[in-house]
Amino acid sequence: MARIHILGFPRIGAQRELKTAQESFWRGELSEAALRQVGVQLRQRHWQAQKVAGLNAVAAGDFAWYDQMLSTSALLGCLPSRFGFDAKALSLGQYFELARGNTAQPAMEMTKWFDTNYHYLVPELDAQTTFDGGVDWLFDDIDEALSQGLPVKPVLIGPITYLWLAKSHVAGFDRLSLLPKIVAAYQRILARLADRGIAWVQIDEPALCLDLDAHWRAAFAPAYADLAGTGVKLLLATYFDTAADHAVLAAQLPVQGFHIDLVRAPQQLDAWRQVLPKDAVLSVGVVDGRNIWRTDLRRVLALLQPLHAELGDRLWVAPSCSLLHTPVSLASEQKLDAEIKSWLAFATEKLHELTVLGRALNEGEAAVAAELAASDAAQASRRQSGRVVNALVQKRLAAVTTSMAHRASPFTQRIEKQRQTLQLPPLPTTTIGSFPQTAAIRQTRAAHKRGELSALDYLQRIRSEIELAVRKQEDLGLDVLVHGEAERNDMVEYFGEQLWGYAFTENGWVQSYGSRCVKPPIIYGDVFRPEPMTVETTRYAQSLTDRLMKGMLTGPVTMLQWSFVRDDQPRETTALQLALAIRDEVSDLEKAGIKVIQIDEPAIREGLPLRQRDWAAYLEWAVRAFKISAASVKDETQIHTHMCYAEFNDILPSIAAMDADVITIETSRSAMELLDGFGAFDYPNEIGPGVYDIHSPRVPGVEAMLKLLERACEVIPPQRLWVNPDCGLKTRGWIETEAALSNMVKAAKALRLKIGEQGDDAWLRLAPRTGAAINPALSNHVHSAGCNDCGQAA
Repeated sequence: MARIHILGFPRIGAQRELKTAQESFWRGELSEAALRQVGVQLRQRHWQAQKVAGLNAVAAGDFAWYDQMLSTSALLGCLPSRFGFDAKALSLGQYFELARGNTAQPAMEMTKWFDTNYHYLVPELDAQTTFDGGVDWLFDDIDEALSQGLPVKPVLIGPITYLWLAKSHVAGFDRLSLLPKIVAAYQRILARLADRGIAWVQIDEPALCLDLDAHWRAAFAPAYADLAGTGVKLLLATYFDTAADHAVLAAQLPVQGFHIDLVRAPQQLDAWRQVLPKDAVLSVGVVDGRNIWRTDLRRVLALLQPLHAELGDRLWVAPSCSLLHTPVSLASEQKLDAEIKSWLAFATEKLHELTVLGRALNEGEAAVAAELAASDAAQASRRQSGRVVNALVQKRLAAVTTSMAHRASPFTQRIEKQRQTLQLPPLPTTTIGSFPQTAAIRQTRAAHKRGELSALDYLQRIRSEIELAVRKQEDLGLDVLVHGEAERNDMVEYFGEQLWGYAFTENGWVQSYGSRCVKPPIIYGDVFRPEPMTVETTRYAQSLTDRLMKGMLTGPVTMLQWSFVRDDQPRETTALQLALAIRDEVSDLEKAGIKVIQIDEPAIREGLPLRQRDWAAYLEWAVRAFKISAASVKDETQIHTHMCYAEFNDILPSIAAMDADVITIETSRSAMELLDGFGAFDYPNEIGPGVYDIHSPRVPGVEAMLKLLERACEVIPPQRLWVNPDCGLKTRGWIETEAALSNMVKAAKALRLKIGEQGDDAWLRLAPRTGAAINPALSNHVHSAGCNDCGQAA
């Protein structure tokens, strides 16, 4: 009989119970014991859902208090030594300090999990790293499930993938030199699982879907040879792309089963059928673990039935990857359009789809005739719906020309005009866009959404929040201001709510990192902007100040990546539709007198395919989409973009090709390490490396920020540098925000003065290749309130 299982389940809870408990614990309002009890309740609820669905085993070990990679580090006992924590006695408070930082240490670096919007905490390794064991939380969870009489399949991140995703700050250090130590730790873990009577362990090695060099490929054989004979069977899980390139290698490993992702890479099935050992299990991911569209059960059954005839009980049916990337349940979606809702399946509904597939294979299609008929009806409804295709959008797409992706002049000419127009000081200071989303702001938006607050009252309250943000920025001495985004619930959802072709959920939350949850909108049809989205708000903010006000937009690739995207047309086409909508907004902002416009693209690296052979095609359309969104403005209008929490060095030529006048990036957690790539590449435009980490409550001092800025000046000429935080400030409070920004402005002024003291020609000596330079008369100028020379306050 075919078996059904999952690779993992969302841990946040249908109502974000974990988030609420985490943040209460951080505020000191909830004890550690009470927080742990919330975890118990969530795990038991999720296991019960899997049991009810008839899964052959429940997934355990997929729960994490903040992040599964951080929890793996805590399990292995390889915490960063700089924190001084005892891994075996780690408290939850200390665990969260690793993720969020404390007064003595910055948080661990955070970056994207493969090509998803989930962020993981990057392990820090060096020659002294040990894997002597840490907390027993994994075993506690498994004992908890076993005590309920549940069949359990533990989930572990594999040793090769763990080392691949880790970093070392020691130049030239080979992470694979730690392989014998980490494998020994895994041997001990598997032996303890065997002692509990565990039959199967899922060991995730998505690194097998990457371009691995010979050195890394060679690590698998000795590692898994040592893991054999521990008393448990291993299901080697791959996902997010094809692992067919490494199928021969994997098939020779002493494991008992393999999981492959047939949603992302259906073409790999034939390669695996050819090499699959005669006694091995093949788990096929046929239910999409990363999107929310209902599975076409009839089509999937046509694929599975011959496989089942061939493999029998060696066939396992599963989602493509962990369901971590989907919302928990459709059950609480009461306002979602009924037709669109019928096209969807969240994590709980995907469990039911697995049940139907399993029964159809084991009992015959007649046993699930009603369920198959409902699936067929949903597929037909979506194909035939008149709301999917928009004739206006199709006409606009047909009219796109090559010239629409190019600014009127090259950067070298634009920047001179922009410097004359904007009259900014050296090392201008700004923020990334959002300011603290206080309880009052959230309550105002919620009351308006419930109809309890009139449109006029809502507008007045939002405008008062905007004025507050503007006045605080003026008092702090920032050079380029933002309106603070009090009216925005999310940088994607806010725009999607004003575009045709989008649908929205009430509780479709997914975890982005830690307690940060996002509610991705659903792109179900052609995207169209019926009217301006941000112009009046930005115009109002600019009316409050004589300083420059940035228009704040989300870019087309990020709108695409951070939505649940329709799967009935190429992503490239949807990106172009989004680009045209953003282009119209950019043009309207410029007409309204806004001289600086930021188009955020933090997800452009995230969307990069895992295999390098697929990069060129993706980068071509992604860069084109951004350029089309930005290229309609005059030379004097300055276009900014923002990117964060990803490895950008391998796509720097494409980032340069985006031709943004200024890029701001996250660099503080890696101590400006990311900036080295921009320097080595000789990035041509202006750049703002983040000087402090906004995801940590820690407020770094002036000297710490000045040190990072001086480090940045070693890589990028200072007259091409901007000064800014790593990311938006919506998750922080005003007290820490004002303290950090005050220090940031002081650091920028200190560096201006320091360079200015080297003489009026200091800025010229450090001029970029363009030949453009800051006015030397301003290079050592000390700004004062109401300064007539540069228009900047002290």
